[in-house]
Amino acid sequence: MSSSSDYNTSGKSPSNVAGAILYSDLDLRMIPNGVGDIAPVTDIDAVKNAVRNLVLSNYHDRPHQPFLGSNIRALLFEPVDSFTASLLKLEIERVLVDHEPRVNAIAVTVTDNSDNNEYKVTINFNVTSLNIASDVNFYLIRLR
Repeated sequence: MSSSSDYNTSGKSPSNVAGAILYSDLDLRMIPNGVGDIAPVTDIDAVKNAVRNLVLSNYHDRPHQPFLGSNIRALLFEPVDSFTASLLKLEIERVLVDHEPRVNAIAVTVTDNSDNNEYKVTINFNVTSLNIASDVNFYLIRLR
């Protein structure tokens, strides 16, 4: 009878404890857990945070990766109409396809609301390794 490691003498297959959490990231809301540390987000929530942060990052926001990000902020100073909404949609799709390998089957919906000078963004995607469909929703509003 062969064993999978020097320490496994029972003949049972080893359990996959290390593979329980695939993705982990810091929660940017900085909510402390019970012992005073920042509670991490894992798996699907970590991917959602990464998608949102990647879309909302501008070029040159990250010192050693100046071309990681999107041109969303510049588009917010264009008129709020369906043409700008389609440009936002294309820019969001581009940045996710180019820089986020953990997601596929990306569907982006950008709805313009010219009365409030805002866009509602819905990003539907599939996390490749988990095979789970998820979505991220947020509003884009020009502040100045």
